[in-house]
Amino acid sequence: MSETRTLYPEYISKINKTFDYIESNLDKPMTLEELASVANFSKFHFNRIFQSIVGEKPFQFLLRVRLEKAATLILTNKNESISEIAYNCGFSDISIFSRNFKSYFKISASQYRLNNSNLSQQDSNRHQINEKLTQYICPELQTIKRRTNMELNKGVEVKMLPKMTVAYIRNMGPWGGDKNEYKRLRNKLFSWAEARDLIFGKDFKYLILYHDDPKVALSDKLRMSLCITVPPETKVSGEIGKMEIGAARYAIAHFELTSNDFQAAWEWLYGQWLPNSGYELDDKPYFETYPKAPNGEKFIVDFCIPIKLT
Repeated sequence: MSETRTLYPEYISKINKTFDYIESNLDKPMTLEELASVANFSKFHFNRIFQSIVGEKPFQFLLRVRLEKAATLILTNKNESISEIAYNCGFSDISIFSRNFKSYFKISASQYRLNNSNLSQQDSNRHQINEKLTQYICPELQTIKRRTNMELNKGVEVKMLPKMTVAYIRNMGPWGGDKNEYKRLRNKLFSWAEARDLIFGKDFKYLILYHDDPKVALSDKLRMSLCITVPPETKVSGEIGKMEIGAARYAIAHFELTSNDFQAAWEWLYGQWLPNSGYELDDKPYFETYPKAPNGEKFIVDFCIPIKLT
């Protein structure tokens, strides 16, 4: 997407608005006219421009995102039926959902849950042998914390995070992506923020927000937003967009990592901690925050996943 990004920043901005609209309304029916209106294009031009930038037609993208979201919830929310999950992901007809799910994942939704439940139970058994979770209360923060003996993890706390307004620059590509492109985008975001005196204030945060689950998504079109917190009235344009991250309960796992450890840390959080925590995944974005600047090859990073009680 880098060539298009250079030539048409205003188009990138409009497509990003469409992404945000789809993500906020995933459970609702949508029309091509509606999406084109969000992007401020005619229906004909929107269809062509969206496909040229994203590599998919709008409704191919919408279907894929809905199916991948449903697959994530099928794996993590065991107390919700597949029909409930399908409905919450925008499918009003379970037969249409089932047909599309099997076409995309090459397996039925019920078998997908069963297969992964068996794997999760094996992981859980190993986890109970190798790891002990000790719950204690942190009175200063009024949050629940859990210590673990995972070498890279420095603790997990559960707390409410307030609503945040963030400015972002977005990338789409395979998990792990192009490190040079990531640095270019980060530098562009920080240069934009520095020129507006928006960085390193008292409440400043840098986040990497993920819109897709890389363990579920089968494509090379994973969406990632590099974000900084900004005042709600901040003006943005072009490649720099703005969105709100709503207040929600999050599990916040504190890590000290090298760049090679991130995938293992995410897998531990989703595959080991979450199934044994008594929580389910909530329908909110998940992200990383960086409380401190990297120290050489070491990153101090918090992984934040949205949760709800089962």
